Amino acid sequence: MKFNVPSKTLYTYASAVNKVINSKNALIVLNNFLMSLDGDTLTITGSDVENALTARVPVTEAEGSGSFCIEAKRFVDLLKEIPEQGITVEVDPRGNVRVSYSSGQYDFVAIDGAEYPMFKKDEDDTEPKVFTCPSSTIVRGIENTLFAASTDDYRPLMMGVFFDIKPDQMVFVATDTRKLVKFSDKGVNPGISASCIVPAKPATILRSVFSSDEELTITLTAKSATIENTTFSFNCRFIQGNFPDYNRVIPRNNNLTLTADRLTLLNAVRRVGLFVDPGYGLEKFRITPSEVELKSEDNNLMMSARETVPCSFTGEQLIIGFSAPFLLEMLNTISTQDVVINLSDPGRPGIFRPAEEEDNTELIMLLMPMTVGEF
Repeated sequence: MKFNVPSKTLYTYASAVNKVINSKNALIVLNNFLMSLDGDTLTITGSDVENALTARVPVTEAEGSGSFCIEAKRFVDLLKEIPEQGITVEVDPRGNVRVSYSSGQYDFVAIDGAEYPMFKKDEDDTEPKVFTCPSSTIVRGIENTLFAASTDDYRPLMMGVFFDIKPDQMVFVATDTRKLVKFSDKGVNPGISASCIVPAKPATILRSVFSSDEELTITLTAKSATIENTTFSFNCRFIQGNFPDYNRVIPRNNNLTLTADRLTLLNAVRRVGLFVDPGYGLEKFRITPSEVELKSEDNNLMMSARETVPCSFTGEQLIIGFSAPFLLEMLNTISTQDVVINLSDPGRPGIFRPAEEEDNTELIMLLMPMTVGEF
């Protein structure tokens, strides 16, 4: 078996597939790529059992067909260092792989492709649900929500992004009980009703691999999804269980509105946040009609910080506390010039929104307050 391919083309596809492979695997064979040659198309597959990503790479001067496994990390590292030029990959009957070009050759020992474990499809008899949508919808949904997903193993249902698919829109939600983010895109029409919880790792892979704006075909079963475009096919398993009712926890009566320049507020939160108690993270806010005063203190080291930021506030005065790291995440995710924060009292969550929504989208961020004894 033999084929030629540009080195950087092969590196681009191989490095993308490598994202799905764990640094440590219970099965040694999962440290490898499964490579299969059929005509002028080379497929590269990586898997961690729960997820599998396959890339289709066009090659030239192909001879023979078949499949073999090759160590992924060393192969990607080699391709990264080879200058842009055509390379030849040859596999002999004994399973030796040679990668060669004008001034060098590198030999690998391959494993029979038949030993590679394939992604198992669902065994139930339910009809899969299929729809299409732009990759930008999936990428934006994940980018706006993934940071809010839980990292607590005791809350497995929250360790991913909830996809709530409706006939006329897609809703993406993530929460860790302290913060919640909901992103709605009404610019798509899936034509089906379905829901699933995509774990953090496959969500991250989706965001990076399908970043170019292409049409995706998505096939949903009870336990997994297959996402495809002309180049990649990605299979991932869902987190099984019922996601919390996110609409019920979003307050509807936050009638006090704070509007401020996002970057000004972001930079102030960042600076004042340098002085918070590391074990608590509390940053205090005293909000008046024309300005918000930020304050933090680390009593262990006898340090404190104060700063004021201009704002517009519809109430008289409100003192409230938030976690500085969580605030930074939300203000960094919003991209508009101004941020709007809807509040009611110091014990109820704040709702963070962009001042202007993109066409057919809505972004809502909920952040639970922290207890403030005195300002």
